[in-house]
Amino acid sequence: MADDVLVVENVSKRFPMNIVALEQASLTVRRGEIHCLLGANGAGKSTLLKMVAGALKPSGGRISLEGQALDLHSPADAARAGISMIYQELDLVPQLTVEQNLFLGHAPGKAGIIDRRTRSERAHEALRRIGARFSPRARVEQLSVANQQLTAIARSLTMNAKIIIMDEPSAALNETELEAVFAVIRDLVRQGVSILYVSHRLAELREIGDRVTVLRGGRTIATYDVADTPDAALVEAVIGKARTLVERKARPPVAGEVALSVNKMRGADGLMVEDFAVRWGEVTGLTGLNGSGRTTFLRSLFGDLRFEGKVEVGGRPYRPTHPAHAIRRGLGLVPESRKTHGLVLDAPIYKNATLASLGGRFTMSHHHERERARPVLDRLSTRYADLDQAVMQLSGGNQQKVVLAKWVVNGAKILLLDEPSRGLDVGAKADLYALVEKLAADGAAVIVASSELDELYAACDSIWVFHEGRILDRYDPSVTGRETILKATILGDQHVH
Repeated sequence: MADDVLVVENVSKRFPMNIVALEQASLTVRRGEIHCLLGANGAGKSTLLKMVAGALKPSGGRISLEGQALDLHSPADAARAGISMIYQELDLVPQLTVEQNLFLGHAPGKAGIIDRRTRSERAHEALRRIGARFSPRARVEQLSVANQQLTAIARSLTMNAKIIIMDEPSAALNETELEAVFAVIRDLVRQGVSILYVSHRLAELREIGDRVTVLRGGRTIATYDVADTPDAALVEAVIGKARTLVERKARPPVAGEVALSVNKMRGADGLMVEDFAVRWGEVTGLTGLNGSGRTTFLRSLFGDLRFEGKVEVGGRPYRPTHPAHAIRRGLGLVPESRKTHGLVLDAPIYKNATLASLGGRFTMSHHHERERARPVLDRLSTRYADLDQAVMQLSGGNQQKVVLAKWVVNGAKILLLDEPSRGLDVGAKADLYALVEKLAADGAAVIVASSELDELYAACDSIWVFHEGRILDRYDPSVTGRETILKATILGDQHVH
């Protein structure tokens, strides 16, 4: 149809090891439309977006823009065609001015000499179109997150984007900032620009969206008119009407005393947690949408972020002001990014495994370090050729085991795991959760934050749903259906059960 700007037809994507991320997914975005994309984690949204934006090549199917088939080899190809993607982690250069960022890689000029006057005029025009109230000469790092979002939108306009893809733009914005971004989006649509908007929040889609396409299991389920489709129908499309529940093994009731309790915690990013507890021998899960506060909560418990309130560990007051304090009280954090925050990639395996137990001592013999690391790594079924090899040479799953080993060697009894299975294959995930179960059986208290509800549902004794820095509710997976927990996560409503 003449009004169709972007058409994705039966697109598939297969990765090595015959992993299918998308299977004949389809999507049509009309001119001047705000088209929303909805789906649970792992549904294939990111893969679809990356193919439309030129970052991934489809294994099959067809993508066309204004009736012309596209053969995209890079994001630059997509930008030249008129497709601009604004990632959740904005790809702006903080030290440069707004004007410089708007034309990064496509500044007007000849023979490598930038035409500053033309750039300035076009920057003012792009900022005028989005109603910006900040100067093009301001450095990006001085702007609020919302104004950085607007800068990214304005940059799309300098590339004459016909369609702008926005991936979870609300994750880092408060309500006032989001309203400002929404106002800009609506104005752009009136100017004929199309928006492909990705979010988990149904209330947000209702406020901004015209139509919504739902992905599940790598396939397109259906496309709905937002105004005519109730929440219940959208939730059912996301999770499936008769989905088989993840298998849970029978687990004995947790009988241990309370290991860590939070009476009240007020912290960074609007965190306000009350009445949280985990027992010795318990595996408890934290779930919630992106930006719900799970990571902030774990970092606060580990002393990486300051907080106010009343927290106890082992029945004694606990107020860490530095991770070293948390480590001394028996806590260990496996961070979301193991490669940048959990490991010293160039260092040997044994050095990484004993890092936390050095306690500032750097004179421990290499032989002693190896002897401390070896039995723990073997107990965790870590596969390696030699303790002296660099940890970067291990697979992702074995790297994760080394991060865990670091805390086991140090004697940590309260383990905080932030997205521990991210980037792991199915077998490595199974190994990880078998290990978590074993550590809990040995008496550890384990808190696992994950976007993968299926994994938490199968592995945890209890699951807490986070929403905008607060706990909505605690669920017992042995008596509560997975769908109930997922509905609470998507709707942000503690009265769904």
